[in-house]
Amino acid sequence: MNTAGFTRRFMALLRKEVRQMLRDRSNMAVGLLLPAALILLFGYGLSFDVKNAPVAVVLEDTSPVARDVVDGLQGTSYLTPVWTTSMVDAEARLRAGDVDAIVRIPVDFPSRLAAGDARIQLVLNGANSSTAQTVEGYVSGAIGTWAQRQVERAGNKPFAMGGVEVVQRMWFNEAGISTWYLVPGLIVLVMTLIGAFLTSLLIAREWERGTLEALFVTPVRPMELVLAKLVPYLVIGAIDLVLCLLAARFLFHVPIRGSLSIIYLISMLYLTVSLLLGLFISGVTRNQFQASQIALVASFMPALMLSGFVFDLRNVPMAIRVVSHVLPATHFMGLIKTLFLAGNDWSAILRSTIILSAYAVVLAWATQRTLRKRLD
Repeated sequence: MNTAGFTRRFMALLRKEVRQMLRDRSNMAVGLLLPAALILLFGYGLSFDVKNAPVAVVLEDTSPVARDVVDGLQGTSYLTPVWTTSMVDAEARLRAGDVDAIVRIPVDFPSRLAAGDARIQLVLNGANSSTAQTVEGYVSGAIGTWAQRQVERAGNKPFAMGGVEVVQRMWFNEAGISTWYLVPGLIVLVMTLIGAFLTSLLIAREWERGTLEALFVTPVRPMELVLAKLVPYLVIGAIDLVLCLLAARFLFHVPIRGSLSIIYLISMLYLTVSLLLGLFISGVTRNQFQASQIALVASFMPALMLSGFVFDLRNVPMAIRVVSHVLPATHFMGLIKTLFLAGNDWSAILRSTIILSAYAVVLAWATQRTLRKRLD
């Protein structure tokens, strides 16, 4: 083997590949920026910890001993008590998702404690079964610590006033089935994936083939182009959505406690946002390879990591939380879980509808701007 010849040919090929790599800015961006984005995303976004979980504390009895029992819920980074004297108010907060659990001290707590059969009611929000189980552990631990403290005060003798039983109930997901929590979130991911990827190549493909210039000499307007590209994929997405809902109900047996028509309409609105996002990316990049990469990084991955699908957004840093609320998927994720498991929450429906409609209008306007009749 001629070593000198091999080295000369190899170095020539290496220089050629390096120059080609440096010219391709999209590859450079993927190679250098994507790892940095992923390490920040995973490092800050991945956390199974539950911290500062809001818990409504209903003190129907305000005696010192009742307050002493729930004192353990304060002064910890794991729980944030929300004090109230009304069970109705606490239930409304639980339905709205403002609290993760309710701790209720009944009015006859001191007398039943003296009789040795005191009970504390714990109602958990089962829409997120893993968070509910964690919160249950925190509350039971705090009350157990109080009971142990009473034993120590009594000189390690049996607690003179009897024990306290925590009676636990889980709302919205009585059996604590994780599938009920995951499947509605999977519908969001499916709508995000098919929405952004189906349309992310459309305009870029036409730019690369030169067919878009032919349309520029016709009377067609940019917004008409956007709508014409959008409608066929809305039909495909609508069929996919029906398949997802049928699978959720009949394969995975997820209850649908909210209005099915509202679930369908709000899902179609979110699908429109995803399709427009893909069209906008396609119009800006004008390159199919870049458009597919950006669609993956800008739509599916954030929807998976930062929408609240897997991780509780209250446990991530404030900056990541702000970014997560910029994503349309975050607003749809919370709503569809509520509609499936808790029923119609009109304030949440109205809020998410307004936000998603605003995204649709802005993206439609921005996309038609990328289709202005101008030849570069």
